[in-house]
Amino acid sequence: MDGNYSIEEKLKSYQLNKIYELKAAQHPDGTWRFPCENGPMTDAYMIIILRTLNITKEETFIKKLTNRLLATQSTNGSWKLYKDEKEGNLSATVEAYTALLFSGYAHKDDENIKRAETFILRKGGLKKSHVFTKFMLALNGLYPWPTIFPIPLSLLWLPRFSPVNFYDLTSYVKTHFAAVLIAAHHRFSIRCRNTPNLMHLIKENKVKKRLQRQQKATNSKGNPLNFFLKRMKQKGIRRAEKYLIDRVEADGTLGSYASATFLMIYSLLAIGYSPESQMVQRAIEGTKRLAAEVNSLIHIQNAASTLWDTSLIAYALDRTGEAASRLSVKKGASYLVERQQLFQRGSMLFGTWGFSENNSFHPDVDDTQAALRVMAPFIFFRKKYKRAWKMGVDWLLAMQKRNGGWGSFEQKEPRRWITMLPIENIKDTAIDPATADLTGRTLEFLGTYVKMNKGNKKIDAAINWLLKNQEKNGSWYGRWGVCYIYGTWAAVTGLRAVGVPADHPAVVRAKNWLLSIQNNDGSWGESCSSDIKKTFIPLGEGTPTHTAWALDALISIEAEPTPEIQKGMEFLLEERGDRNYPTGGGLPGNFYINYHSYKVIWPLLTLSNYANKYLKK
Repeated sequence: MDGNYSIEEKLKSYQLNKIYELKAAQHPDGTWRFPCENGPMTDAYMIIILRTLNITKEETFIKKLTNRLLATQSTNGSWKLYKDEKEGNLSATVEAYTALLFSGYAHKDDENIKRAETFILRKGGLKKSHVFTKFMLALNGLYPWPTIFPIPLSLLWLPRFSPVNFYDLTSYVKTHFAAVLIAAHHRFSIRCRNTPNLMHLIKENKVKKRLQRQQKATNSKGNPLNFFLKRMKQKGIRRAEKYLIDRVEADGTLGSYASATFLMIYSLLAIGYSPESQMVQRAIEGTKRLAAEVNSLIHIQNAASTLWDTSLIAYALDRTGEAASRLSVKKGASYLVERQQLFQRGSMLFGTWGFSENNSFHPDVDDTQAALRVMAPFIFFRKKYKRAWKMGVDWLLAMQKRNGGWGSFEQKEPRRWITMLPIENIKDTAIDPATADLTGRTLEFLGTYVKMNKGNKKIDAAINWLLKNQEKNGSWYGRWGVCYIYGTWAAVTGLRAVGVPADHPAVVRAKNWLLSIQNNDGSWGESCSSDIKKTFIPLGEGTPTHTAWALDALISIEAEPTPEIQKGMEFLLEERGDRNYPTGGGLPGNFYINYHSYKVIWPLLTLSNYANKYLKK
């Protein structure tokens, strides 16, 4: 750090620069709309859908999406979900390769397409791709339907008390699964003049023969849409259709997710909807509105992070304590309070928030506690904020599981039957157990803003859950971030906020673990591979986000700045490190998020916590 300036001066300058940067980025409605970037899957499926439905007016849009796919291909022909992913990601490569051939702007003889083909075959071909990739291939007649289907549609209306029922799934998985069930029920597929031939990517003769039989069966019955019109009166199809339609958002997307909307479009076609129908066209338009500009290229976000980013940024600005940030915080709070989702349970009226602006069906614990932090400065002199605050806090407390922890979407303990289905990542998606990141962040909120402390029954239960679930090396696994640094930060700051002392053995172990993985330049970094291996994998360099999380945990522990903290501060203040590495978790090994807001939010918040603890004594 420049010796001509004190750390206090350097930190103040950093805060003010970021405040003005974020003020300039705030929209008139009070929101921040940073890209929520994921891998090539959504761009690829958007191209495939537009070509399959022959929507010729979107030619320019298809070309833009194609350009992004081409720009993100690795030199060996693969597509990667994170830069240190060994060689590349098979499923992502299959999806991008297929979409490029659908687009018409790439051909099998192109050098880069040949390299992608070689990579796919070297990795085992289509059979080795993820089950979700196979679903999309099957829907387009490019791969046989996975043999685990058909799962009976009756699953959709079995009562909640049934040992096996649809409602045991997490809310966002139910949305995707319902759409899959409809199309899979009759092994629906649709082909168009743009559909490529991928038979050369299937290495197994028996799989090729199965696909040929399915294609022949479809062709012999004529138009599959007419075939399914005859079954519109079937009870299962009608119920499944209603389940989907009841969960279509105002913008036409299913549950606010691009991935679910793609599946819904195929399901609607399967039960007789025309590609020109209002439902299908609204779904297309809603998905298009998820487009964001990333590095001057167009990208389809799986879900826009407007509510999440707005909550986190407004909170980070508030923590600076700077007068220059007050109006921005107020505008953010005004926006958020109007987006609270209300619902009745018994005699209780609850208020919640979801991840996306267009999300009205999937509130979650993390977004709710994040929004409530922004309400905190206003609850004593504005009735609407006080009311929103009470309903939100009541819901958070009601969402605590019997084991003491918090999950994302569900209060009840998950039934494990669903994890026995032979579907990849089923344990990571279908159930919603308590996690260290959600439990820790909720504890930190309750301790800091609701003034709940150890000795309280609910708080003690959460503390005990965290202590029981600490890894042997002192870390915690975080589900929704990458990954052990994230979970450890959330757990430590949560424990400290509710009065667990700094010399508690669990806190000491966590501190020692964090210090043991600090890089020589003072930073921290973790590979996305950690959530695949289920053990900490160092990135080999630092990221601003990982460094901020680790530092924030240490700041919550140490009474005075340590050399390790000071060295980490230098790294943050000088804005070094990989600023584009994905640090958001989604689906281990298959879906990661690069929140473009994170490289500003978490360093700003950590530096403010440093200033508030050490510089204002």
